Amino acid sequence: MKYSIRNQFTLIFGILMAGTVLLCWFINITFLEYYYLRDKERVLQNNYRLINQASLSGEVRTYDFGVELQKFCSENNISVIILTPESEIIITFSDHQTMRRQLIDNIFGRKNNINRILSQTENYIVWIKTDVLTQAEFVEMWGMLDNGDYFLSRIALEGIKASVALANRFLAYVGATAVLLSGIVILFVSKKITDPIMELAQISERMIHLDFDAKYQGRSQNEIALLGNNINELSLSLEKNISELKSANNELLRDIQQKNEIDAMRSEFLSNVSHELKTPIALIQGYAEGLLDRVNDDQESRDFYCDVIVDEAAKMNEVVKKLLTLNELEFGHSQITMERFNIVSMISNYLQSVEILIKQRGLKIEFCETEVIYVWADEFKVIEVINNYFINAFNHVFDGGTIKISLERLAKTVRFSIWNEGERIPEENIPYLWDKFYKVDKARTRTYGGSGIGLSIVKAIMEALNQDYGVQNLDNGVLFWFEMEKHEKID
Repeated sequence: MKYSIRNQFTLIFGILMAGTVLLCWFINITFLEYYYLRDKERVLQNNYRLINQASLSGEVRTYDFGVELQKFCSENNISVIILTPESEIIITFSDHQTMRRQLIDNIFGRKNNINRILSQTENYIVWIKTDVLTQAEFVEMWGMLDNGDYFLSRIALEGIKASVALANRFLAYVGATAVLLSGIVILFVSKKITDPIMELAQISERMIHLDFDAKYQGRSQNEIALLGNNINELSLSLEKNISELKSANNELLRDIQQKNEIDAMRSEFLSNVSHELKTPIALIQGYAEGLLDRVNDDQESRDFYCDVIVDEAAKMNEVVKKLLTLNELEFGHSQITMERFNIVSMISNYLQSVEILIKQRGLKIEFCETEVIYVWADEFKVIEVINNYFINAFNHVFDGGTIKISLERLAKTVRFSIWNEGERIPEENIPYLWDKFYKVDKARTRTYGGSGIGLSIVKAIMEALNQDYGVQNLDNGVLFWFEMEKHEKID
């Protein structure tokens, strides 16, 4: 991402780290030498106090003091010489001839090559001076002790400058390494922080597409985990509300479409019911009268008459049930509940429930879809449509034939198709298939007990769901189809 928090986080802390190292390096270059110089001045002052105290106490010429002074001078790289007013050397460390000549020159006022005076009291003076012979710079302290003796002590500045340069160079290397390592650590730490944020961003993106399966799985106890838990709660609430909204929206659309059709549907319903029930009622009445009039007295004939009456009554009962279902759908009394469900699982379960019927006729069922496909629809209404389509295909396929079921993913919908091997439907009959009680082949329909209402129920359900449906003749059979709203799922 162009404006990734991770990149910004790493960049900001990288700049801060580099700035801190550069600031330390600048302070080191600017002030370290001065600090080092003042420290050496303090060391010379401590050396003066040590010598002055020993001179006053008379211990300056003792062996123990000599050892102590030598140790102090060695630790601090100090050259020392002490002279009496008669120029007698009391103590000296380092080149005593050079130091003696330098002290005498100072005493007699021959102060050459003095670069800078650092401090001055009544008893001593501290300055930076260049040696005449070696041209090396020294921090030099000389003066008179309280007992009247003269002293000179000095420390070479070349070692100080070399130490400062080395320290600065070392700080630069260490700083660069620290910035690099810190950048790597910051990059890793920022990843640990931003990964949960990216996970929440992906979850929110999936929620935009109405995919509410994604849930935040983080186990931390920080603010990001709290946000993730709130998003999980929001996801559940949105899915519930959207389901209710879709259901309400479908109800509204259906009410608008059916408002002007109710009166015509009532009239058509009564006409079709009277027409459909007229034949079975006449048969029942005729055979019942035959039994009363004892047209045939033998048991076999009476059993036949009774079987016809029971069969026709069962057909009437089935017709009435379907008419009631259709009536509820067309008059808007059937509640449409929009849900998200797996259509593949529904089809598989349905085929298992009719497996006995399939085996009885030796039919071959082809359905190869295994991938999960989610749709938005009324689950119970969709299974009613699938059942009517399947029964229709089952009744028109020849024994040992093939029924093929397939699902096709379209832009916004999923299309269910069922094809049965068998005779084609005459093209002039296709526009009337969805009408109540319409039968292409009335004799054959009566043989398997068809009422001509199943496809009318399909039509009513699909119009209630505001989705397309249809039928198509193929070379060796007939294909019925309907569509459902596709549920977009983002991985």
